[in-house]
Amino acid sequence: MKNIVILISGAGSNMAAIVRASQQAQWAQRLNVRVAAVISNKADATGLAWAQAKGIATAVLNHQGFASREAFDTALMAEIDRFAPDLLVLAGFMRILTPGFVAHYAGRLLNVHPSLLPAFPGLNTHQRAIDASCQFAGATVHQVTADLDHGPILAQAVVPVLPSDTAEDLAARVLTQEHLIYPRAVAAFFNPQCAQSVVEADR
Repeated sequence: MKNIVILISGAGSNMAAIVRASQQAQWAQRLNVRVAAVISNKADATGLAWAQAKGIATAVLNHQGFASREAFDTALMAEIDRFAPDLLVLAGFMRILTPGFVAHYAGRLLNVHPSLLPAFPGLNTHQRAIDASCQFAGATVHQVTADLDHGPILAQAVVPVLPSDTAEDLAARVLTQEHLIYPRAVAAFFNPQCAQSVVEADR
């Protein structure tokens, strides 16, 4: 059985979308793949209880207990590797990863970013898209590299930017598409026939 480990810092809605997809599409039977563990850097991350209720192993490693980012990432790698991950998925994990961490999981580390990369890497993507008068925005699933939000693109979804949109409105519209393309990209990692690179959102 191939193992997926998911990192979260909060509610983990993308984590939940991946777990639901894995169950509904029977990844264990069809792809020999399972979500083996959910790990958070915050003990109060509500996604942990959700994962536990689904029978998934969970763990917490508080980054505040470490003297440096490197020390935390070293300990986090040890915790992750207990589950022998074939794929590591970032799902709202609010930490900048060190180069050593990224190198350790090179080729098997995915993230979803709330913009149409390469446009608007980093933070505040929705307000930046509105301020730039973009007609379209979206989400991108990509492999993680040492360059922030610049890894190879695996899937994208496009949504319209409406004249009345606030950043919160646009974020909600984009998030619905993240929940669609992220599970598909994860499945496609194990079976390319599952790939569907672009999802056009309804208005």
